[in-house]
Amino acid sequence: MLLGEIFELVQLVFVVAFTVFLANCVDYDILFANKFVNHTDSSKVTLPDAFLPVDVCSARIHDNVFVIFILIISGVFWLHRLVKFIYNICCYWEIRSFYINALKMTMADIPYFTWQEVQARIIEIQKEHQICIHKKELTELDIYHRILRFKNYMVAMVNKSLLPVRFCLPLLGNTVFYTRGLKYNFELIFFWGPGSLFENEWSLKPEYKRGGNRLELADRLSSRILWIGIANLLLCPVILIWQILYAFFSYTEVIKREPGSLGARCWSLYGRFYLRHFNELDHELMSRLSKGYKASSKYMNCFMSPLLTVVAKNVAFFAGSILAVLIALTIYDEDVLAVEHVLSSITLLGVCITICRSFIPDKHMVYCPEQLLKVILAHIHYMPDHWQGNAHRYETRDEFAQLFQYKAVFILEELLSPVITPFILIFCLRRKSLEIIDFFRNFTVDVVGVGDTCSFAQMDVRQHGHPAWMSAGKTEASIYQQAEDGKTELSLMHFAITNPHWQPPRESTHFISLLKEKVHREAAAVQQGVIAENPAFTSTHSQSDSEPRSLIANLLMGPPSLASLHLGREGSINPVSIGVSEGASALHSISPVSTSLHLRGSYPSARLPRPDHPAVVAGRAMTGSGTDARTISSGSSAWEGQLTSMILSEYASTEMSIHALYMHEMHKQQSRGEVSRHTWHRQESDESSESVNEDIEAARNFPRSSTFPTTSHQEGPAQQSSSQRRYGGASDPVSGSFRAQRTPRMPMGGWSEENQMGRHHDPVPEEGSEDELPPQIHKVI
Repeated sequence: MLLGEIFELVQLVFVVAFTVFLANCVDYDILFANKFVNHTDSSKVTLPDAFLPVDVCSARIHDNVFVIFILIISGVFWLHRLVKFIYNICCYWEIRSFYINALKMTMADIPYFTWQEVQARIIEIQKEHQICIHKKELTELDIYHRILRFKNYMVAMVNKSLLPVRFCLPLLGNTVFYTRGLKYNFELIFFWGPGSLFENEWSLKPEYKRGGNRLELADRLSSRILWIGIANLLLCPVILIWQILYAFFSYTEVIKREPGSLGARCWSLYGRFYLRHFNELDHELMSRLSKGYKASSKYMNCFMSPLLTVVAKNVAFFAGSILAVLIALTIYDEDVLAVEHVLSSITLLGVCITICRSFIPDKHMVYCPEQLLKVILAHIHYMPDHWQGNAHRYETRDEFAQLFQYKAVFILEELLSPVITPFILIFCLRRKSLEIIDFFRNFTVDVVGVGDTCSFAQMDVRQHGHPAWMSAGKTEASIYQQAEDGKTELSLMHFAITNPHWQPPRESTHFISLLKEKVHREAAAVQQGVIAENPAFTSTHSQSDSEPRSLIANLLMGPPSLASLHLGREGSINPVSIGVSEGASALHSISPVSTSLHLRGSYPSARLPRPDHPAVVAGRAMTGSGTDARTISSGSSAWEGQLTSMILSEYASTEMSIHALYMHEMHKQQSRGEVSRHTWHRQESDESSESVNEDIEAARNFPRSSTFPTTSHQEGPAQQSSSQRRYGGASDPVSGSFRAQRTPRMPMGGWSEENQMGRHHDPVPEEGSEDELPPQIHKVI
C-alpha cells in the first residue's frame, strides 16, 4: 500500500512535467523533418536535436499564463497528496505493528492467511485485551460495520434510488451516470469533507439525528452542494486536462497492443453498488463478480446484429486484403516502410480488422440467453423481476448493459465526468437534499462499540425485510423502510454463510433456519425422485448440457466440498462422483442445528461421509475441535491451508448461489400477478389501503414526505431498551416503542400536501419541536 502511494505521487509529477515539456520544449518542425538541421559531422538528425535549449524552454513556460496556472493547481494538489501520504505512513505503521504484535502475524506469513482467520484472531484478542472498551466481545458484524460504515450507506442509497442520478436522453433512453469523480463528490459531501453530515469517522452530527429542523438542514445541505458544484465547475478545465492526459498515457499502449480491449466489458461503478450486499468486503464482491464475468460476456454477445455481422465480415475482408499486400511487400523489401504513411496504414488496418472481429460471433457456440441469465443470477444474486422470462429482449440487454458496460464506455464516461459532474450536483442532487437529510436521520442507528451505522446494514428482517422476499409475517417494516430487490434477505444469507459463527437477531435466525430447511426439503425431494414443481429444481436442475450447466456445476447433484474432493499425494484434486443423496445431505448439513441458535459452519464435520475418507484425514485437525474450518487457513503446510480455504470458499459460494436462485424463484412465484417494484420500474406512489385514510386525517394540515413519518398517538408497550438508537421515524411519545406504519409511498422527500406545487413551502406550518419527535430506542448487543 505504501509503495503504491509513492508511485502515485511520482506519476502525478511525471504526467504534469512530461506534458509541459512536450508542449513547450520540443521543436516539432525538426521532429517531423520540416526544418533542416545543419550538422558539422554530416550525421543524421537525432532526437535530442528536436529539444529546445533550456533558456528558450524556460522563457516559453514563463510567458504562458495557462501553463503557470496548471502548474500552481497541480502543485497544490501534489502537496495535499504528500501530506496525506505522510499521514498514511503513520497509519500503515500502526497497522503493521497491530498485525505483528497483537495478531501474531509476520509480514512473510500474511499472504497465506485468509480474512476469516484474521477476523477470528481479532475477536479472540478482544476477549483478552479489550481493544474496544465499550463492549466485552466483538462480533463479526461489528468488524464489518467499522470497515464498511460509509459504503453501507452508499449501497443503501443506491438501493433506495437516491443515488445515482438517472437521465432520460432522447436517443439513449434511460441512462445512469455514475463515475469515480461523482462518487468522490458524494463522499465529500456526505461523509468526510468540510461541513459534511458526519462530525468524525463514526458519528453523525447531532442535529441530523433530529427531525425538528429538517428543512433548515436541507437548505444548508443544498447550499453546500451548490458551492461544491461551483468549485467543480471552476476546476473543470484542469481536471478535464488531467483526465485526458492520464487516459492517454494509460490506455494508448494497451490499445496498440490489444485493439480489442475497448470492446471488452467491465462491471460499471453503478453495477458494483447495485449488486453489492450490505456488509460485503471489496475482495468478496470482486470474487463474486469475477465468477459471473464469463457468463455475462457470453450473454451480451448473444445480441449480435446479423446485419452488423455481415458488414463486419466484408470490411474485415477488404482491410485484410490490403494489409496482406502491404505485409508481403514489406517482406520482399523493407524499404517499403520508408514510404510515407505505409506504417500508419498497416497499423490502422490491423486495428480495423480487430474491431470487426469483435462483431463476428463464434459460429460453433450455441447461446441460450435465458439459461445464461440464470447462471449470471447465481453469481451476482440481484436481478429485476421483469428480466426473468425476457432475457432474449433488447430491453433487458440494455438494462443489463448499465451494470456490465463496455470498457470504451467506461473510459468515455470518466473523460466526460469533469464536465457533467458540476451540473449534476447543481441541478439534480440539490433537489434531493431533503430526501438525503431524511434518509440519514431515519436510517441511522447507534451501535454500542461501533458508533453510528446505516440501519439497513443491521440486516434485520423485522426492521427492513420485504414480505415478497420470504419475510412475510416476520417483518414490521413499512414500504418506505423495506429494502428493495430483496437486499436485506440476500445480504443476511450471504453474511451468515460467509461468517457461520455470527449470531443474528432472533427474527433473522428464524428466517435463515426456515429458508435452509426449505432448501433441504426440496433437495430431499430431488433425492427421492419427487421433482414436482419446486423452485430449487426449476432454477438449477433444468440447465442444458452447455455452458450454464457446467458453470452451475450440478449444484444439487454435488456441490464441491471436502467430502467430494480427493487430495492426492502432490496436492492434486480429483473429483469424486457424488449422487443426489450426498447433495441432499450436504444441503441438510447447511441447516442450522435445531438445538442451537448459533449458525455453525462446521462443514467437514457435518458432511464427511465416512471416517476413512481422505478428506476426513486432511481436515481432522480442524473438525475434531469443533472449530469452523473456514476460519482455519493453516494445515501441515501453507499450501494445504490455502487449498482447504479455497475448497471451503468455493463451497460457501455454491451454497449462496443455491439460496439466491431459490429465493428469486420463491419471490417470482409469490409476486406473480403483482406489480413488481424494482430499480428500473418503481412506482412513484404505492398507496396502502390500510392507512391512507388514517394518514390523511392525521396529517391533513402538515406537509410531509415518506421519509418523515408522522408521529402516531396510539399507545403501546415499550419493548426495546437503549443501547442502539434509531433516529427519526415514528415512535410512541410515551413509551418510545417503534411501530411500523403503512403510509402512502411517495418519492423520498416528496410532499403530499394539496394545493401546493412547490417543493419548499412558504409559510411552512409548524414542524414540531425536538421534544415532539423523540428518538426511537432499540437495542443491539
